[in-house]
This record gives sequence, C-alpha cells and structure tokens, in this order.
Amino acid sequence: MTDEVRAAVPADVPAVKTVTDLAYGPYIARIGVVPQPMEADHTADVAAGRVFVTGDPVIGLVVLEERADHLFLDSVAVHPDAHGTGVGRRLLRFVDARARALGLPEVRLYTHALMRENQEIYPRYGYELIERRVDGPYDRVHYRKRLG
Repeated sequence: MTDEVRAAVPADVPAVKTVTDLAYGPYIARIGVVPQPMEADHTADVAAGRVFVTGDPVIGLVVLEERADHLFLDSVAVHPDAHGTGVGRRLLRFVDARARALGLPEVRLYTHALMRENQEIYPRYGYELIERRVDGPYDRVHYRKRLG
C-alpha cells in the first residue's frame, strides 16, 4: 500500500465506484435517498481531473472542484476496511495542500444532516458550520475551512 495521493486515471474508475458505493451505501436507509456521490459520473470526473486516490489498491478518494474563490470538496470516500487507519486524515491534508497550491483561501463542503458522523469529524479538522439548507431531497449542512 502507498500513502501517496495521486490523480486518478481511467483504470481507477471501477475502484472509485466501488469505494464510493461502499462508503456511502450504508447511508441510504438512514437518509432515505441514494447519496449524491453514488450517482456521480465517475468516468467523467476522472477524465476532468477532479478525482484523487490513495492506496494500491485504491482505499480512499476525494472528488474536488476548483471554484473562483474556494476549493469545493464534493466527496470523500474511504473503504470501510480502512476506517480508523488515517486514510481520511491523509486525504483531508491533501485537500488543504491542493487548495493552497491553487491559491484558493478556503475549502468548502457539505454533508447530509443525517450523516452525524461527518458533523463530528469535520470540525476536528478545522471546518466551521456556515449554514444548513435543503437542496431537493437533500438536507445539507455546509462547512468551510479557511486556510491561513
């Protein structure tokens, strides 16, 4: 296994889908809808350079979108077998470094209001709650992390 975080390549798409489905699948029953990352076009996201992976085989990934004034963290997914091993922490450090390298002052993300675990994790990594908003079938809690 490697600790490197690298840009995903087309050959990673099946692993990106698998890890995403395993990470988000358990939430379907709780939130009553399929989490948006499970419905993403992983092939297009990889082709657009938005997906970064870690592990060989892939055990974690982030999907990022560069915006004018921030880096949007669209998805973080860690294989359940790798929970508690520092993969998520490594990915979040990468996101901060990526934003800085792009000259962006903050990272933003949202999570479903019923994904309570995430609401405990993100503040520990410097994210502050900025709003809660319903977007279609999704009740979302929005966070940002200002990079100093």
